[in-house]
Amino acid sequence: MIEGRKRGSLAGIGFNPARQFKIILPAMKINSISIRLIRRSAELWHAPRPVPADDFPYFDFPLVTVGTDEGVEGYTMEYCPLGQGRATAYGLKDIYSIDLLGQNPLHHEKIWQRLRAKQRHLYNVTPSMWSTLDVALWDIKGKVAGQSIASLLGQYRDRVPLYATCAPQTITTPDEVGEAVADKIKQGFAGVKLQFNGGAARDIPRLRRAREVAGPGYPLMVDAAAGLMFEDALKIGHVLDELDYEWFEEPFSDANVLMLKKLSDTIRTPVLAAETVSLFELPHYMIGGAVDLVRGDAHHKGGITGIMKALGMCEMMGYGLEIHTAATPLHDVANLHVGCATRLSRFLESHHPMFRFGLKNDPLRVHPDGCQHVPNGPGLGVEIDWDWVDNHTVEVI
Repeated sequence: MIEGRKRGSLAGIGFNPARQFKIILPAMKINSISIRLIRRSAELWHAPRPVPADDFPYFDFPLVTVGTDEGVEGYTMEYCPLGQGRATAYGLKDIYSIDLLGQNPLHHEKIWQRLRAKQRHLYNVTPSMWSTLDVALWDIKGKVAGQSIASLLGQYRDRVPLYATCAPQTITTPDEVGEAVADKIKQGFAGVKLQFNGGAARDIPRLRRAREVAGPGYPLMVDAAAGLMFEDALKIGHVLDELDYEWFEEPFSDANVLMLKKLSDTIRTPVLAAETVSLFELPHYMIGGAVDLVRGDAHHKGGITGIMKALGMCEMMGYGLEIHTAATPLHDVANLHVGCATRLSRFLESHHPMFRFGLKNDPLRVHPDGCQHVPNGPGLGVEIDWDWVDNHTVEVI
């Protein structure tokens, strides 16, 4: 703090070398972790079609509050569309409370390294779970400093072009693809990504239709979500070259390093992969030339702390890193702050409206310039709509 000022706040203080300030960061401690389960009906995800009988009827999103003895709170939220919401919420509480309680939240690197070391024997838990907690620490840090997370990271820009991902369950025919692409362009997005892995015979007509509707030069991408065999991926890749797509994302599993490299060496369209690769496995994909572009985000790569390490790694190796959606609103706000602290990401990703809720003033909207604009308030810089949250909370842990 600045002596004589309220402890825990540096907001509004400008540096003047002619004046002598004694700056003492507060020795705060984490004293609580609480989690709400926020429930949303799966009807929104599947509309206008009904929810399939063999699918989950709702998504439960764990909203995490990390409290401190100074009264500053940090917020974060977990990914959960496959029925793992409640299990993840209890996992966060049971596994990691002991590692955070009593710690200074401003010492994010110390906590990050502690969680990284613990991961060695968490065989049934991925690093993505504790990545979530790292976001809350950065939210606290920004609030204490009175600065946005982007500013603390060394802000490079204040907005990033935004592309829309068309959810695959609602577009199956070429005509539906054309309508979806036209709708996203009309909404003002700077690009459109399709999610297809039906094989070459089914996917190529849909990819062609998307280009017909979008016209030449408009950014289009395709994500196969690891669902193709090499023969189909190769046929599709050559068509993507012809149609001038921006990238071919995860044509098959990230574990198939040799196939990724073979495809990358054969087609002109950049192969984007390594989304599911951990931070410490990532160098091997770049050194071996298995990918042309790296995929990552603040959820999959170890929180804000981890994705910044990944970005540094990519910059040193000459690779771009395209930031992936985390499919939760608070985590995607974190991705927006990260995207504004680097030049390596050409785009940010906007997924289904299912993942846009509980925040006032819609900070993840597309602006008329086709971009997302980073909030400039302290920390994540967003205001949670607690009335909405209360109305959709089904359990408090």
